[in-house]
Amino acid sequence: MELFDWIVLAVTLAAVVLYGVWKSRNIESSDNFLAGKRNLHWWTIGLSVMATQAGAITFLSTPGQGFIDGMQFVQFYFGMPIAMVILALFILPIYYRLKVTTAYEYLENRFDLRMRTLTAVLFLIQRGIAASFSIYAPSIILCAVFGWNLALTNFLMALFVVFYTTSGGSAAVSRTQELQMTIMLSGLLLAFGIVLYQLPDGVGLTEAWQIAGATGKTQAVDWSFDWDDRYNFWSGVLGATFLFLSYFGADQSQVGRYLSGKSLRESRLGLLINGFIKIPMQFLVLSVGVMVYVFYQFNAPPLHFNQVNRAKVEHSANETAFRRLEARDDSLFLQKQQILDRLTADMQAGLPEVPSETQTRLQELDAARNTLRAEAETIIKETDPSGDAKDKDFVFINFILQHIPPGLTGLMLAMIFCAAWSTTASELSALTATSVSDIYRRSIVTNRDDNHYFRISRWFTVGWGVFIVIFATYADLFENLIQAINMIGSIFYGTILGIFFTAFFLKRVKGRAVFWAAVIAQSVVAYLFFFVDKDAYLWYNPLGCGLVMGSGLVLQWVLNRKK
Repeated sequence: MELFDWIVLAVTLAAVVLYGVWKSRNIESSDNFLAGKRNLHWWTIGLSVMATQAGAITFLSTPGQGFIDGMQFVQFYFGMPIAMVILALFILPIYYRLKVTTAYEYLENRFDLRMRTLTAVLFLIQRGIAASFSIYAPSIILCAVFGWNLALTNFLMALFVVFYTTSGGSAAVSRTQELQMTIMLSGLLLAFGIVLYQLPDGVGLTEAWQIAGATGKTQAVDWSFDWDDRYNFWSGVLGATFLFLSYFGADQSQVGRYLSGKSLRESRLGLLINGFIKIPMQFLVLSVGVMVYVFYQFNAPPLHFNQVNRAKVEHSANETAFRRLEARDDSLFLQKQQILDRLTADMQAGLPEVPSETQTRLQELDAARNTLRAEAETIIKETDPSGDAKDKDFVFINFILQHIPPGLTGLMLAMIFCAAWSTTASELSALTATSVSDIYRRSIVTNRDDNHYFRISRWFTVGWGVFIVIFATYADLFENLIQAINMIGSIFYGTILGIFFTAFFLKRVKGRAVFWAAVIAQSVVAYLFFFVDKDAYLWYNPLGCGLVMGSGLVLQWVLNRKK
């Protein structure tokens, strides 16, 4: 990067940290630290909720998802508006009526302390792991681009987040997310415009979308029902709805955001705004990836986007074989250029749609290139068996570093860092609130003054920061980072949602029955995920929820019969 890029990056990130510290400078009690001052307006809540979910993984991984698979991933978010309406109407009023700091306080009132503790522990496990990925995602960029040490990079990434989160707690998180979300959305729109600007003369948005559509990249909805298909309409509307109900209704990283609202009305509006804006926003992120795909139809792309992996092949026994693959890839690119030159000329002459024979030929060339990419991954894996041969998460960052003008590159990287910080800060705040309110203050040290809990809250924030740095240092890339987060959540979210739904809707079920129902459900889901089928992970959310509720009813009936 140029010096100007470093200046833009440093100034932007410093502004975020200082803004958060300044806005939360009057936090002086444990309640304000853990839950904020409960004075936020709906627009701050909406931006904070979106920023918590839209981490660096979204801006790194989702464009790569669009580049490889097209727009189909947007179906994952079809259930979000449904979930937001249900939460706003039925769940949010319960939290406000009880004036809880965390979602899990309610479970003690409804069941017993054991259920509160169990659910809090499940949350701490999955959210602690997810927080590590929030740090890991941008760290691998710096390590890949600049050759930095992963442990040191993770430490530096977490240091600034821990600094302003420890300074102002939940209030600092919500206030900084206003600025962070503004930077992220601006950077996203800018990236989309830059890709379009760099397309050849005569190829505008309409023509680019037609070219992408010719290879199936623009198909957003798949109506077919396939249990093993990760993303189709049915998994998005049914499976993902349960995931979002659990994530936004029972995950403290989100609950803590909207419980800081000044009223029930403000929190409801914030949730609903998030639910109905998220799909267009995700459509835009995927569209950036699709436009990057079109860009690389006219500009020769690397066979493998992770240049660190490519460097490993250099001077190895596999270098000659890899270079042969690159030569074949260059030949495919030249063939595609001839087709696209004719197609572009026909479009400028008024061709209404891409001819079927042209679509077929482009799809054949795409399939041939995908075969070469798979062979390249095999070679990389042979060269370094301990490494990760996937490159989907490096598509967008490769484009940023190679094809965006100086200054704007720094802004793009700032966007990614802001996304990482916004998510990690919310997660740190939620982990601290749950650790202190649901476990430490409730079951370990129960009779100290507020000043003690205020100080210990800050130490818990630091402690969780240390945990996520250590875990992130030893994390390994999944097939795709955005999928990794959703997979981790789906292992636990169904059970957690089932516990809450039992509490809300099955009044006859008591604490002992739902406790063992939760243990059964979590065991079944974990077994299915790890030993049967990972690809069906979205369906484990309704399955886990249903198992808790069904098993809870049966166990309660058995216990009643024994009595």
